[in-house]
Amino acid sequence: MKIDVDWSRCEGHGLCTEQAPGLFALDDDGDLLYSYQDADIPGELAPSARSAIGACPVAALREHE
Repeated sequence: MKIDVDWSRCEGHGLCTEQAPGLFALDDDGDLLYSYQDADIPGELAPSARSAIGACPVAALREHE
C-alpha cells in the first residue's frame, strides 16, 4: 500500500500524526513530514495508515496500491 499526499490541501492539523506516528510527523514549522513518500508502507503499519487517511479533515491523504 502507498499513500499519496496532496500537499496543496494539507493544512498541518496533525491528526494523521496522532493516528500513524510511524508514518507522519510535523516539523518545527508545522509542515507535514511523511516517512514513506514514494515507498510501500509496511503491512503492519497499514491499519494506522488507513486511520490517518480517515482522520484527515481536508482529505489530503489517499490510499493507492
